[in-house]
Amino acid sequence: MHKGRLEAFSDGVLAIIITIMVLEMKVPHGVDWAALGPVLPVFLCYVLSFVHVAIYWTNHHHLLQAVKHVNGAALWANLHLLFWLSLFPFVTGWMGENHFACLTVVAYGVVLIAAAIAYYVLVRTLLASHGGDSTLARAIGDDFKGRISIVIYASGIALAFWSRWLGLGLYVLVAILWLVPDRRIERTIAT
Repeated sequence: MHKGRLEAFSDGVLAIIITIMVLEMKVPHGVDWAALGPVLPVFLCYVLSFVHVAIYWTNHHHLLQAVKHVNGAALWANLHLLFWLSLFPFVTGWMGENHFACLTVVAYGVVLIAAAIAYYVLVRTLLASHGGDSTLARAIGDDFKGRISIVIYASGIALAFWSRWLGLGLYVLVAILWLVPDRRIERTIAT
């Protein structure tokens, strides 16, 4: 199957996810700077989630540039990823509205790690259909960043039970790791 529909559908879902997240932010009722105080946690959660969704979108885009075709397993693996990403607005809003309460930070981490695992499954599914000598396989390599991200998310979830700020800090760390664009696929396709 051609990959075009998968790309278009995924782009649309990710655009909707970002739209829903921004619509969750309520406009303050005051007109001074103090009125922004109560919405600051919601805004900070939105920024973190926006960065995570943006990272998934850019990496998904790069991933599909190295893909020649998709099969049914890849479609389902992609839907699995989109399912977890579609929960971002819920956990983002819940964490922001409750000022980073412990359980909300843990739930946010669970969605983050589930999305990371789903992305890993998508990559492995695509690799299985393209073979070990494909452009995709050369571009992905050992995927250390992907694997270490899952470990950091798991550590963040565990730490959040003890200190929500340390757990949240590890979620931010993963975002920072991925903010530096992963050029493996771009370099491989260019050569």
